[in-house]
Amino acid sequence: MTGDIGSVGNLPRWVSLVRAPNPGPMTLDGTNTWVISADGADGVLVVDPGPRIDEHLEAVARHAPVRGVLLTHHHPDHAEGIERFTELTGATVINPAPGGSLRHGDLEITTLATPGHTADSVSFHVDADAPAVFTGDTVLGMGSTAVLWPDGNLGDYLDSLELLERQGPIPVLPGHGPIRDDCAAAAAEYLAHRRQRLDQVRAALRDGASSAADVVSVVYAEVDRSLWPAAESTVRAQLAYLSSRDGEHIRPADGWAES
Repeated sequence: MTGDIGSVGNLPRWVSLVRAPNPGPMTLDGTNTWVISADGADGVLVVDPGPRIDEHLEAVARHAPVRGVLLTHHHPDHAEGIERFTELTGATVINPAPGGSLRHGDLEITTLATPGHTADSVSFHVDADAPAVFTGDTVLGMGSTAVLWPDGNLGDYLDSLELLERQGPIPVLPGHGPIRDDCAAAAAEYLAHRRQRLDQVRAALRDGASSAADVVSVVYAEVDRSLWPAAESTVRAQLAYLSSRDGEHIRPADGWAES
C-alpha cells in the first residue's frame, strides 16, 4: 500500500511519510519518502523521492505544490525516481552544501555531512519547535546499515556517527524502518556495534581468516545468507579501516580485497 503511513511512531507535526512499495532485505518495509509541510511555507519539500515506481511517485506528488527535493544519497532506492518526480512536480534537488541551511516556513534545515554508507551521504537537521534529523541510510529505524566498500568508508562512517551522536536526544527520521526517538542514543548504539564488529574481525584474522569471505563466514555467521554479499563488502571496508589504523600486521593474505 502506498500513502501516508502512521505506524512509524510519533512524527513531528511538520512531517508525513509516504513509504515506497519496495520491501526487501536491504530496504526493510520499503524506502521512506518524507514530506515536509511547514507553517508559513507555500508548498512542501520532499526528502528522498525513492525508486522509479510511478504509483509511489504520484502519491508523493499529490502533496503539491512541491518546492524542492532533498536527497540523502545516490542509491537507487532513494534517488532513482528523481527524474520522473521532477516531470510530475517541477521540483529539483536543492540540497544546501554541508554546513549550509535553508529556510522553509518556520523551519531551518541544515545539511550535515555524514559520509560512510556512501561517499555522498548527508543528513538533514531540522530546527523547529519539535526538531528532528533525517538520516537516510546512515542510521536506520532498525538493525544496522551496510558500509559498502569501496564507495563506503568505515572511518568516515564512525566520524559521521559521532556527529549524529552530538545532535542530542531528538527523533531520527530514517530512510527505512520506524522512527527512533533519540538520535544520540541510536548513534551511540551504532558506534558500539561497529566497534564490537571490528573486534570480531580482528579475532577472525588472528584465527587464520585469509579473505573477506572467510571473515564473513565467521563474523556474520548468524546473518541470513542472502545478506552475505553486502556483509562481504562491509568486511572489505572493515579490513581497509583496520589496515590504515592498526598496521599491516592485521591484514590477511595479499589480495584480500579481490577475494
